[in-house]
Amino acid sequence: MTAPIRTRDLDDAPFDAADPTRPPKAPKPKDAATLILVRKVRGEWTVLMGQRAKGHVFMPDKWVFPGGRVERSDAVAAAASELRPDVEAKLILEKTRRTPRAFALAAVRETFEETGLVVGRAGALGGKPAPGWEDFAACDAAPELDKLDFICRAITPPYRPRRFDARFFFAEADAVLLDDRPHLSGDELLHTKWFTMPDALELDLPNVTRFVLGEVEARLAGNADGGPPFLRWTRSGHRMDRL
Repeated sequence: MTAPIRTRDLDDAPFDAADPTRPPKAPKPKDAATLILVRKVRGEWTVLMGQRAKGHVFMPDKWVFPGGRVERSDAVAAAASELRPDVEAKLILEKTRRTPRAFALAAVRETFEETGLVVGRAGALGGKPAPGWEDFAACDAAPELDKLDFICRAITPPYRPRRFDARFFFAEADAVLLDDRPHLSGDELLHTKWFTMPDALELDLPNVTRFVLGEVEARLAGNADGGPPFLRWTRSGHRMDRL
């Protein structure tokens, strides 16, 4: 069953006209991408999560999936394989100014930067790497985008100081990781760990992360209900559609 959204934290809260800290105009959401890695350990599914540092302005101390902002260079970064047509088709729904592969490659790059794990197969592609991809290319690996599924899209509620239009990708770690050894130390997520689904739901999570974990559980159990959910807030409240 999909986990309900809870609205206790400011970063997750809906529009609130009485909030004195809100900016006078809702900031435009910045494109972002996230990768949810799962693996089965002793017959039980686990998920990779990391804790945001206390000093972060956006959701400090929260446990999240690896991810971050999409950069312009992500659209032209090299890949060993491209997104499957069905995944690409869902990513272009509901308006987007970026190519679908930019989101997937941003999720791969951010996972590498935050955890040190390389999502790709051995054998770096020739040529000069795209800006921001030099360290990844030095690991002699290339991303396989066809192994990534698109599981959710969510936009931060309006009138928050920082807003993101995030696409969540999903993959089995054993199918996409170069190996289990981090190739560098992440500088944004602390205490990166694998958790069972029940243990992950006990962590201090952003509402959207809790919701997406419910989607992951449903998918792993074969109970996924339609296409990827698209979450956003309006003045009348929360809205969810299926893409």
